[in-house]
Amino acid sequence: EGKGKLVDMLSQEYDVCARVAGGSNAGHTIVVEGKKYKFHLLPSGILNEKATCVIGNGVVIHLPSFLNELDGLLQSGIDAEGRVLISDRAHLVFDFHQQVDGLNEHKLGRNKIGTTKKGIGPAYASKISRNGIRIGDLKNFDFFEMRFRELTAAHVRAFPGLEIDVDGQLAYYKSIAPKVCAMTTDTIEYTNDAYDTGKKILIEGANATMLDIDFGTYPYVTSSNPSIGSVLTGLGVSPKKIHGIYGTTKAYCTRVGEGPFPTELEREIPGSIGEHLGVVGAEWGTTTGRSRRVGWLDIPQMKYSTLINGFTALNLTKLDVLTGLAEVKIGRAYKHKGKILNTMPSCLKTMSEIEVIYETVPGWSEDISKARNFEDLPVNAQRYVLRVQELLGVPVRWIGCGANRLDMIDRGEGWDLSSEEGPSME
Repeated sequence: EGKGKLVDMLSQEYDVCARVAGGSNAGHTIVVEGKKYKFHLLPSGILNEKATCVIGNGVVIHLPSFLNELDGLLQSGIDAEGRVLISDRAHLVFDFHQQVDGLNEHKLGRNKIGTTKKGIGPAYASKISRNGIRIGDLKNFDFFEMRFRELTAAHVRAFPGLEIDVDGQLAYYKSIAPKVCAMTTDTIEYTNDAYDTGKKILIEGANATMLDIDFGTYPYVTSSNPSIGSVLTGLGVSPKKIHGIYGTTKAYCTRVGEGPFPTELEREIPGSIGEHLGVVGAEWGTTTGRSRRVGWLDIPQMKYSTLINGFTALNLTKLDVLTGLAEVKIGRAYKHKGKILNTMPSCLKTMSEIEVIYETVPGWSEDISKARNFEDLPVNAQRYVLRVQELLGVPVRWIGCGANRLDMIDRGEGWDLSSEEGPSME
């Protein structure tokens, strides 16, 4: 119950839902009437049968995973036929990219990044090296084959011991090409035309700003820009068309994989607060199944993300997970060598030396899963939300109070700095 749930809820009112960065390393889980849906490449908005879902040029696509996801939806009774469009400029992730991802992690040993091993980094490396292959290349298979043979030969030279069944892979891609090409289009033209005709467009983020290749805890980051800039570069739209920008954060902090985590709590100690957050919050990665690291809310990171993205409203999820704790802490500021930091350190050594300054607020024990208005929340839960809102200077519009689709408080447009009429891209 993080990003995916809000997108699913909002998408019921939108005509177009889009992904703009990353690949199958993303993982969004939505629970509808007790049934759990897990998405990796498809926008969560696919559950709205009236919405068209766009996978933008900034996404890297592993087609076997993508087609499996579509098949899984069909088996669940959701027909996405004609509702999924892929950018002809989106780059492909191949199986050998995933193999290389694993090899790279193995070489790093104890210094591993903690990637999902889904081939995302190596695919973006091919893109930036200008020898990558794009979805649109499948329309001319002779050209695709030439490029594929060149790309695989380059990888075999660069990674001794790497084995690629080139002919087998080519046969596979030839077999799926008609199906994929039927979904392929110029999504730049499609999206801008949709906007010009007054359609409402929702763009779904993936990963997090602290995993951004430029702004995150480098090198423990993803290989794309899961921040506001990717909306422009990963979909091909003007910044003038962006309206509402909604930030999603849990009521506590989590991280999958390696890297700095200033407010981290130990989750392996029985009876600890860390164990409570991990178990009650079901904190296992949607994509990897790895247990997520957990900790208190980190206000400096949230302020940093707010500065970069310019959020107009916040979605505070999983508030219910804090139920039952006698007190709740908020990481309010960073201190380094006796001085309060006003910016996010770029150096990992500085991050490792940070002292977190906490403030403590009283907890609550009441069940909040049936709360549908802010006033339904226990007073201490209300105070927690209001304190987070005060520290960030951005209104908290949505509050997640349970795992199901409807377990959400929407405080209304009065808690959204972007609320105004007209076509919008959010």
